[in-house]
Amino acid sequence: MQLLHNKTAVQVKEDMKKMVQIPILRSRTVAAKHTKLFGVSLCDLREKGLVQDGVPLVVQRMVEHLRKHALHQEGLFRVNGNVRAVETLKQRLESGEDVDLLSECDTPTVASLLKRYLRDLPEGLVNSTVQQELIQHHQECGGDDGSWSDLRDLLQQLPDTNHSLLRYLCHFLSLVERNHKDNRMTALNLATVFGPSVFQ
Repeated sequence: MQLLHNKTAVQVKEDMKKMVQIPILRSRTVAAKHTKLFGVSLCDLREKGLVQDGVPLVVQRMVEHLRKHALHQEGLFRVNGNVRAVETLKQRLESGEDVDLLSECDTPTVASLLKRYLRDLPEGLVNSTVQQELIQHHQECGGDDGSWSDLRDLLQQLPDTNHSLLRYLCHFLSLVERNHKDNRMTALNLATVFGPSVFQ
């Protein structure tokens, strides 16, 4: 009986050693694969091959998840995700981990991380030069938006990567707005939520 007890104790010690070593090995692997996705210029992401059809892959992933699973969810983009959960998701995506957004994250977490991505873009999605011209155009039109062609011409002054992402985002937000009876996100609500992230 004593011999069996000693063998068990030795086995437990060996198992404990393995368990203690596993996180160290994982953290080294994660650190080696870590690729910064947030707070990085769109041009840098494109150079690293992390942009497809002019849109960062990480944005496509979040938007497609929300498009498939959250268009009818009330409070979409207005209910904030848990700060710690948002940060954890960010770190996992940047580590290259294969995160199942549907089973491992709730909608507010993904929606909050999308807003954070836009907010963290260096110089914002719409840069200060184009912002100033848009403001001037709005003032000259006396509060009226003026012609769509004028606005389109102004937005085409954006770098290609910014312009592509803005178009992609607007297309998605128009889908959200079409479902405003369910999600309560009218065009005005979406402008209130996304304005500070797009125009910094």
